[in-house]
Amino acid sequence: MNARRIITGLSMILKMLVRRRIILISLVVIPVAFLTGVELTASEKIIPFRLASLDEKIFIEHSQKGIALVFFAVANTGFLVSFLALNLIQIDSDVNRRLVICGYHPFELLISNMLSLFLVIFSIAIYIGLLIHGFVSIKHLLLFIFGLTLIGFVYGCYGLIIGSMIKGKLEGILLVFLLANIDVGWLQNPMYYAEAHNNIIIRYLPAYYPSQSVIIAAFTDYSVFNAAIYSILIGSGFLIISMLIFYNKMRLKK
Repeated sequence: MNARRIITGLSMILKMLVRRRIILISLVVIPVAFLTGVELTASEKIIPFRLASLDEKIFIEHSQKGIALVFFAVANTGFLVSFLALNLIQIDSDVNRRLVICGYHPFELLISNMLSLFLVIFSIAIYIGLLIHGFVSIKHLLLFIFGLTLIGFVYGCYGLIIGSMIKGKLEGILLVFLLANIDVGWLQNPMYYAEAHNNIIIRYLPAYYPSQSVIIAAFTDYSVFNAAIYSILIGSGFLIISMLIFYNKMRLKK
């Protein structure tokens, strides 16, 4: 692999993102719209909820508004990053094929996409983390942002898998939306989890551990270490699968 090619690929992708202003506008406006809606509609009623990923049966009490704001931060990050990852792979599919023919290695292109995705994940996590902190007091802001980075990593790598597998844009959007909506947009809500009859199913969904790390960091002093490790393992599994699929599609067959 050639480092110069990777850097060139990274700069090309970032320039493409800057030129597509609707993407940048969406990344800024969508979190503000969602979080403003929660701020205007959620109540200050105190609600107990369980920290499900900890061994002990620990319950935390916080306002409905605070819980909803933190949950929607998780949901926003997962949605935005997964769709962006899908978009990155699908838009540049034909360009990537031509670059491979011109001498680029498929892994060089994938690493360029990954690096650009990680930059976007960090930017989104910092932006949403600071935005939420303006609405509700977060106990451990850096760990909270780290948790949002983890949810971005997991769902970004999931978006890479779908983008590598599916050529059609509509089919890819539906597959990303299906899991993201059910998992990060619904079942990981701590208020829903507390009343779920079969919460063992929720534990096996991709967003479970990263969302738990965000909630723990936002409201408690407990360690996020275990949740973070499992999140990294899940995201890394998705990443390896996406790399294998992308390489198989892009390599030149003799």
